[in-house]
Amino acid sequence: MMSRTFASRIRTGVATGALALVLGFSAAHAATLDVTKATIPEFQAAYAKGLTAERVTAAYLARVAAFEETGPAINAIIHMNPNALEQAKALDAERKAGKVRGPLHGIPIVLKDNFDTFDLPTTAGSQLLAGSIPNKDAFVTRKLRDAGVIIVAKVNMAEFANSGGKVPLGFSSGGLQTHNPHALDRSPGSSSGGTGSSIAAGFAVFGLGTDSQGSVRGPSHDNGIVGLKTTHGLVGKSGIIPLTLSLDTVGPMARNVTDIAVALNTLSGIDPNDRDTQKSVGHGEDYTRYLKKDALKGVRIGIVRQFMGVDAEVDQVTNESIAVLKAQGAEIVDPVVYPDHLLGVRGPIWPFLEAVEFRKDITDYLHTLKPGFPKDFDELAAKANDPATNYRSPEKAALFKNLAERKMDYDDPTYVSLKTVMMPAFTNGVNSVFDKYGVTAMFFPTNNGPTAKLGPRPAEDDPNRPPQPRTPNIGATSIASQSGLPEIVIPAGMSKDQMPITVSFLGKAFSDGQLIGMAYAFEQATHAIRTPKLTPSLKTDTVRY
Repeated sequence: MMSRTFASRIRTGVATGALALVLGFSAAHAATLDVTKATIPEFQAAYAKGLTAERVTAAYLARVAAFEETGPAINAIIHMNPNALEQAKALDAERKAGKVRGPLHGIPIVLKDNFDTFDLPTTAGSQLLAGSIPNKDAFVTRKLRDAGVIIVAKVNMAEFANSGGKVPLGFSSGGLQTHNPHALDRSPGSSSGGTGSSIAAGFAVFGLGTDSQGSVRGPSHDNGIVGLKTTHGLVGKSGIIPLTLSLDTVGPMARNVTDIAVALNTLSGIDPNDRDTQKSVGHGEDYTRYLKKDALKGVRIGIVRQFMGVDAEVDQVTNESIAVLKAQGAEIVDPVVYPDHLLGVRGPIWPFLEAVEFRKDITDYLHTLKPGFPKDFDELAAKANDPATNYRSPEKAALFKNLAERKMDYDDPTYVSLKTVMMPAFTNGVNSVFDKYGVTAMFFPTNNGPTAKLGPRPAEDDPNRPPQPRTPNIGATSIASQSGLPEIVIPAGMSKDQMPITVSFLGKAFSDGQLIGMAYAFEQATHAIRTPKLTPSLKTDTVRY
């Protein structure tokens, strides 16, 4: 990983050049585009009329210069791409020569720091992998590059995609604390918090996150953007630093639903090195065809009120959102109820998966790295707990130590029964609720409480931990996580203290397109997304062509 000082110098140099590029453009042209509000099709229409990707990239870099390490100091970026402008210029030359790769040609994006990139470090936010540059791109990284994107930066994340134990939300030993652009004392979400805060702050058109236990959905809620937790197996995971492969998914995060659909067209497909994607055979489609304003008309949607009743403001926004669904022609089934026994089995699934799969899968990944880095999980845990390492996350070190002491393998009877009996039964149970009520989607608040404050978090077994609500409401995200089903998050309103409140649509496996359509119709009826107050519009956001 670059040192923070070196990264700062690169950002300053790139951003200064970018600012000059934007401000030096003649104002004689009449057409303009706001890079913080435009959709990908609008960018492409402007490119066809003379706008350049170099100028668009420069506008995003100007926002990075204004808000990343200066101004509110969001601290979302962990590795800046020093060649972003040059790569944009090369893509402009291709376009001028008559070669347009597709809808993502010239689109600036950010990647979570667990996606392998052959030309930038990939560290999963860990100082223990500082300076690690993979031999090749991740499967989806290569697909995106081939489609013509410009990777502006790799962004911070919960270290190794896990904020368990007492680890502060949005913190990693390599990237330190990322902040929420709506309020610096609030969580940016985990573990894709860097992607969420980057997109909310307007550092790129869209970004990628990974989601195992809510890591696309939580940051999308906390930062007030759109995020899709894809069906497990829809998007390839090879070349992505794993957490628990049984649950890991890749999902796009953006400021509008249109960009989610366009991105998913490129992301989805069979990954020859990810056997889970074999489940998606026959499910390929054009997701932009679902972008219709009347997509809610006639759709049966179930309201899950079990995930309400914790926060009055969240409930109010959710009820207002239900009224929007009705006004748009949806057929509402209210309430839909999950059986208590189904909700009750969620708890044991995650700890056993983590104890077995993370140890094995992270070891497999570490074996692919160049010499000089930990070669397996045990060495990773030892280095984190070695005082000589000066490891900056004692909470993470304790979590690693705990996992190292829980010796479980793939042949452990508990794990085998979990994988072969419990998880399929849970998925069947969720599907049976869909069938019982005859609904296409479930609807509920993404997070039924306020966005968490930053700071150390007490562990569940900490005697000083404040009393928690004794309710089955907590943990809506685990439904999609542990069943492998898709869930899309969409902004719905703001709290009195100006923090985003979002709602979610949950669907059956490979109904990602239908969910995109419902979210798009909701978005067009509400236009609820808000620019964070700490990262407001800049003059350089408007590019002329």
